[in-house]
Amino acid sequence: MKKKLILILSIAFVIFMTALFIFYLVKDDSSRWEVSLGGIFVSALPLLLLFSKNIPFPALIIIGYYLFLFCTLFLGSIEEFYSRFKWWDATLHFYKGIFMGAIAISLYKLCIPKQTRDHVSKWILFLFVLSVSVNATALWEIYEFVGDLTFTRTMQSGGNTDTMYDMIIGIVGGLLVAIYSIVRRKTL
Repeated sequence: MKKKLILILSIAFVIFMTALFIFYLVKDDSSRWEVSLGGIFVSALPLLLLFSKNIPFPALIIIGYYLFLFCTLFLGSIEEFYSRFKWWDATLHFYKGIFMGAIAISLYKLCIPKQTRDHVSKWILFLFVLSVSVNATALWEIYEFVGDLTFTRTMQSGGNTDTMYDMIIGIVGGLLVAIYSIVRRKTL
């Protein structure tokens, strides 16, 4: 089931991004064809999961990944939601914090055997989930900074204030999932 889902979503999104890439390349719209080209690569990344015996992520996380790509690449960058709606960037950073917290819970369940989970301190679980989310937030801001230095000048249009606001909102999202993880630790 999950393998089919990954295959269908990856192929659909690669085709969608490839069509956008060709369309904007012909129109000589460099900012949009560059985003589309990047979209082709990141939408194909989950195909690597097909080589693993057991896919560690639930179907909801796989769908959430493509939802995030659609909202950031297509709606955010290509359709310019980032500039049209001031709340769009913050909403996606909040979503990313929650999403990465959910990934951390999946990794926790993958790496810690079920019989051992009851003996893991809830605070260790809390710190692990929060740390994964915080690290993802920091790495994303580094990506934006490097992207602005090398390719664009639009990712951190608000400078340091934008970066700090993005980090705070991403950490809040991760904090909510970390709190959820200690409350629901017995059922994870």
